[in-house]
Amino acid sequence: MALYYQEYGDRSAPLMLFLHGGGVSGWMWDKQIQYFTHYHCIVPDLPEHGQSKEENHFSIKGSAVELIKLIQEKASGKRVIVIGFSLGSQVIIKMLSMKPELIDIAIINSALARPISYAKKWIKPSVKLTSPLIKNRWFSKIQAKTLYVSEDYFEKYYEESCEIKPDTLIRVLHENMSFEIPEVFRKVNSRILVTVGEKEKAVMKKSAENLVKANANCTGIEILNMGHGAPLAMPDFFNQMIETWINEGELPKECKMIN
Repeated sequence: MALYYQEYGDRSAPLMLFLHGGGVSGWMWDKQIQYFTHYHCIVPDLPEHGQSKEENHFSIKGSAVELIKLIQEKASGKRVIVIGFSLGSQVIIKMLSMKPELIDIAIINSALARPISYAKKWIKPSVKLTSPLIKNRWFSKIQAKTLYVSEDYFEKYYEESCEIKPDTLIRVLHENMSFEIPEVFRKVNSRILVTVGEKEKAVMKKSAENLVKANANCTGIEILNMGHGAPLAMPDFFNQMIETWINEGELPKECKMIN
C-alpha cells in the first residue's frame, strides 16, 4: 500500500498529521493547513478515498499500519501530533494502541467508539438502495450540509462522492460501525483531547465519554451548538482551540467538559 499524501509548512518543525473522515479526503483540512504553517503538516488520503482510491481495500487496522510507517519515515525524532475526524479519529485510536510511543499528542474529533451491531446488517441493503442517489446533486447537497461542507468545496465533495464505489462504502461503514476501543488504549501515555459536538447523536457523545473513561490522559469536551463536523463548520475556532490546548493546555469556555 502506498498512500497518497501532501506535505506543507515548516519541515524542521514538529510533525502534524491530519486524518480525514469517511467519504471525503485530505481537502477537508485546507483551513487547518493554511493556519498551521509553523508545523510540518502531512495530509494523507486514506485507502479508497481521494487520490488513494485505487489502493487496497480500506480497513482501520491496515490504515493504521501504513500511517505508522509514514510517521516513522517523516518524524525523524520530532514531536508528533495527530489530528483526526470521525473515521480518521478511529484510525488514530488504533495507531495509539499499536504504537503509543510514536505519538506525543492526539486530537480525536467525533469518533464512534461503540459498536452498532444492530445496524450492521442494514449496511449492504441501504447502500445498494441509496447509491444511485449519490450522483444526484440535490442528494449530495443534503449530505454535504450535514457535514458542514461549504459551497467552495461542494464540487470537490460531489466529484468524490460520485467516484466512491458501493463496495467501498459498505467496507467503510462496516469498519466504522464495528469499531471499539482496544483494551491496550488504557495504557497509552500520549496527551489526548477528545471532542464531540453538543448536537451529535447520543452514541457519539457516549463514545466520547467512554474514551475519556478509558484513559487517564484523555481530556474530553463537548463543543456547544455543534453537530458532526467542527473542523469544517468552525475552522477558525477549531484551529485556535487546538493550538491553545497544545501549547497552554487551556480550552475555550464555549466548550463543556466531559467528566
